Amino acid sequence: MELDWLRSLIFEDGIAHTILLYAFVIAIGVMLGKIKFFGVSLGVTFVLFVGIVVGHFGFEANPELMHFLREFGLILFIYSIGLQVGPGFFSSFKKGGMQLNLLAATVVLLGVGVTIALYYAFAGRIPMSMFVGILSGAVTNTPGLGAAQEALRQLFDAGQITEIPQIALGYAVAYPLGVTGIILSLILIRVGFKIKLDKEEEALHSNENKQDGTQIITLRISSNAIHGKNIAQIRRLIGRQFVISRLYTNTTYSIPKADTILHNGDIILLVVSDDNASAVQELLGEVTEHDWKESEEKMISRRIVITRDVINGKTLGTLKLRALNVNCTRIIRSGFDLLATDDLVLQVGDRVVVVGSPESIQRIEQVLGNTLKRLNEPHLITLFIGIFLGIIIGSIPFFVPGMPMPVKLGLAGGPLVVAILLGRFGFKLRLITYTTQSANLLLREIGITLFLASVGISSGGNFVDTVIHGDGLLWVASGVVITMVPLLVAGIIGRKALKLNYFTLMGLLAGSTTDPPALAYANQTAGNDAPAVAYSTVYPLTMFLRVIMAQILILSFA
Repeated sequence: MELDWLRSLIFEDGIAHTILLYAFVIAIGVMLGKIKFFGVSLGVTFVLFVGIVVGHFGFEANPELMHFLREFGLILFIYSIGLQVGPGFFSSFKKGGMQLNLLAATVVLLGVGVTIALYYAFAGRIPMSMFVGILSGAVTNTPGLGAAQEALRQLFDAGQITEIPQIALGYAVAYPLGVTGIILSLILIRVGFKIKLDKEEEALHSNENKQDGTQIITLRISSNAIHGKNIAQIRRLIGRQFVISRLYTNTTYSIPKADTILHNGDIILLVVSDDNASAVQELLGEVTEHDWKESEEKMISRRIVITRDVINGKTLGTLKLRALNVNCTRIIRSGFDLLATDDLVLQVGDRVVVVGSPESIQRIEQVLGNTLKRLNEPHLITLFIGIFLGIIIGSIPFFVPGMPMPVKLGLAGGPLVVAILLGRFGFKLRLITYTTQSANLLLREIGITLFLASVGISSGGNFVDTVIHGDGLLWVASGVVITMVPLLVAGIIGRKALKLNYFTLMGLLAGSTTDPPALAYANQTAGNDAPAVAYSTVYPLTMFLRVIMAQILILSFA
């Protein structure tokens, strides 16, 4: 009798029992996820496997509470991802980013194509719903699994299916070899093309002055067309955007303004976008060598973080920074370098690169904020407004030819789309969308662990029987094919046709599968940030496509 309270807590499916069960599954899963197997760890995905084990031994959670935790966890996870990738989503399509994104989209579509081919090859032996679970596990994409389950729930509510299949079983079976298969594909590409890492390093650094979207060039003015004209006149004359960070003339360094006159022989430090670099260089002068270290005695370059809410949504030109005797050259946002044009809209969290005297820099800090503690303050209004709008958008039905029922973005797609849009355009609504990396990661990890624990506990009862006595080995084989075929094809295209640097290609392929362990392997192999840059470039579009395609497959083959 004295231990009835403990027996009730452990075995009855009340609220306290459910929370206790979740805490145990998540804690053990996160702990085991830190263990590395052959140098690779599964991370929080191990929560799914612990949940399956717990479910297999008969532990159950309160159905209503488990359903809420699964859906709310998915919303938190998806929305946090959308806020993170939103600011760079549209910027990622510029110039070289377009090429990388097209190749990453090819990986996604090839994976879908291979999945459909396998479905018909097995003559429907494995239902498409389970194939979508296998696809999500094969490319280590948990949001795709969540989106597929949401689509299945829509079909169930509409009476199109009589029960919701446990597609998380296919995900769990395919996931481990999905992680290793992605890394194995990177190795096979390296071996197949006989790639030498030292040569790739040399090729990467041959263009070391290039930044993400901008270039920094030292030029000597040598053009009679602009000799004797001020910078504002020169901009109108050549019709191209550029920023002159520093000027060296008559043995004197200075920070040029719009009315500064340039003469032949002057040396300038120029910041210009990739698209305009060659044209501006031709029109202004010739590339030269110059040591700018001496200029640092009178002027310094600093990155100042915008932390004042009143700056959010204002254009750079309205701040009139040049009146404070500084030059703004670049804006760094979500890893992308943006040219500091007057019409560029600023957001809280942007890092503004300015050049000026120490006294001028201090004045600019007062204008922009640069108080990092302010960035640690949570902006809960944006979080819940976004979730509110995301659920509404996700619930709107729209008709697609060939679909048996209206399509909805659902609890996965709706918050994702809204978060991306708010991350990019939230300033127009005076919303502060910036969150620190740690805060965003915390929300994501809480969301994904709640979701994975729910899926694991509910699927565990049937896992062993389905895998051992069912088509488990067939699922594993299908997952390996879905993982490796698209990556190897894209790797051949990227290397042979597009001549991509191997370090960039590794980041692209890791990003096209949204796989952090593969990125960690790529970073360790490269020893530079090229894989991370490519990963972040393709990640937003890839994540969006994975979520949407999972739902389309479910609804198309219902």
